[in-house]
Amino acid sequence: MSWQDTLKKWTSFATLDEKLLDQLKKVADNEKELEDSFYKNLSFGTGGMRGILGPGTNRMNIYTVRKAVEGLSIYIEENVAHAKERGVAIAYDSRYMSKEFAVEAAKVFGAHGIRSYVFESLRPTPLLSFAVRYLHAATGIMITASHNPPEYNGFKVYNEDGGQVPLKEAAAIIDRVNQIDNELEIVVKEQIELENSGLLEWIGEKVDRAYLHALKTIQKQDNNDNDLTIVFTPLHGTAHDLVMQGLEQVGFDKVHVVREQAKPDPEFSTVSSPNPEEHQAFEMAIDLGREVNADILIGTDPDADRLGIAVKNDNGDYQVLTGNQLGTLLLDYTLSCLDEQERKNGQLIKTIVTTEMGRAVASYYGVHTIDTLTGFKFIGEKIKQFETSDERFLFGYEESYGYLIGSFVRDKDAVQAAIAACEMANSWKKQGKTLLQALNTLYAKHGYYLEGMKSLTLKGKDGAEQIEKIMENIRENPFTTLGGLRVQAVEDYQSSLRKRLVEDLTEDILLPKENVMKFILEDEAWVCFRPSGTEPKIKSYFGVKTTSAEASERLLRTIQKEVEQRINQIVNENMLI
Repeated sequence: MSWQDTLKKWTSFATLDEKLLDQLKKVADNEKELEDSFYKNLSFGTGGMRGILGPGTNRMNIYTVRKAVEGLSIYIEENVAHAKERGVAIAYDSRYMSKEFAVEAAKVFGAHGIRSYVFESLRPTPLLSFAVRYLHAATGIMITASHNPPEYNGFKVYNEDGGQVPLKEAAAIIDRVNQIDNELEIVVKEQIELENSGLLEWIGEKVDRAYLHALKTIQKQDNNDNDLTIVFTPLHGTAHDLVMQGLEQVGFDKVHVVREQAKPDPEFSTVSSPNPEEHQAFEMAIDLGREVNADILIGTDPDADRLGIAVKNDNGDYQVLTGNQLGTLLLDYTLSCLDEQERKNGQLIKTIVTTEMGRAVASYYGVHTIDTLTGFKFIGEKIKQFETSDERFLFGYEESYGYLIGSFVRDKDAVQAAIAACEMANSWKKQGKTLLQALNTLYAKHGYYLEGMKSLTLKGKDGAEQIEKIMENIRENPFTTLGGLRVQAVEDYQSSLRKRLVEDLTEDILLPKENVMKFILEDEAWVCFRPSGTEPKIKSYFGVKTTSAEASERLLRTIQKEVEQRINQIVNENMLI
């Protein structure tokens, strides 16, 4: 069916949602917008389903949500034991339509006789992961678009272990979804009917209390005697209550919240992007930090699975740490608090685009490192595997500000990370050091690792094609040198092959197939290219290691510039075709 036929199907549907119909009427003369809205179906990617809000099969709306949940319902009925009795956990964040989508999901599940446990108000993503395990649910849904712009929403699907569905499960769910012919005619039950029959149960405080109790298990030291001053911003999202309660229960009481960013706001009106990866998100926290002379600033993204922090540098100014830097500090602190027996058979799990400094720190403590593909669901998958082996999960992280300490959650958890970061800052403060000084201590011990990431957004159908062309070009014409360093190995995760150029050897990559290319250079440098599975982006990741901060910065800039020039050349050539 052409996009025009699909559009006609929607506009002629007698009971089409009035708001969506009005939106279609407003863009009736914008053929490019209509094509982009209907030329394909919004599908699951590396983080679930995510898209721009609005009418169309390529947009987030009640009908695309219903279709996805219908497919998920069929999948769990076929593959998860006692799915109807165990039910589904559903949570949502502060975005437009989040609660509405949560209820729509429950209405589809209810039509299948599957009970839904829906939080009565917004909650963080890690709490949804915890709730799936705590309630022994068959699956879970988190309605969120994480830190994307306000016009986006989406949802992440979780399996019965509380982790995001891995590739095999996701493929099976997608297959069920794709078998559904008409998203407009999916059967749903009304909310009041579900509530009266017990197929929709509103939950909240009981799960919160259980999570906070579990949170105590990651505490490493007694923090009651502390002089740490903290500034916290939830960036208009879901983290406020649990972070504040978590800090209080482990002994931190000098916590100042950025008032303007404390309340949920789907517009994220005080920031250009509600992403702790972006330094502008900390501007208000920095102002408050200066006012109260804070030791640490902590910020969570809207669904509270990512944490960013800022600490004072030698000039007294606040410096935002990268995800790699904070992750490495948390890793070192966590392992330093364990004795040799507790570290026995211990495992660090990180992604292929996360700093290699983590491997060096883990090795120092006698802990093994496991690499996974990008996406925390792969880390959650590994933790599950440890349940049937003698391996022990000690820490997991990725460069994009995601961390996990306690495995009672199977996704990245900014609440855990916030508590641990403050405890770590307090410990270093007692030793007379800021976290930045602590980081420099680690650099002196392990080497000056430095990483970077460049993201190119190319929206619409044309943008998706451009991203495919970039990956094709890099795959067919691989780099041989970058920054004056020779390429020693090329890893193609789509073919699952690693070519070691120096030894002239080819090896299998024992990870799932994914459209990713990684180049291993001399002197422990590397570059990796990865299209996003949920956004119209291609990301380029970089890592270097030298003997000084200045040398690492110079080398990183050089490599980034060469890669940027190559990508721009590819884009420009394809625009002329």
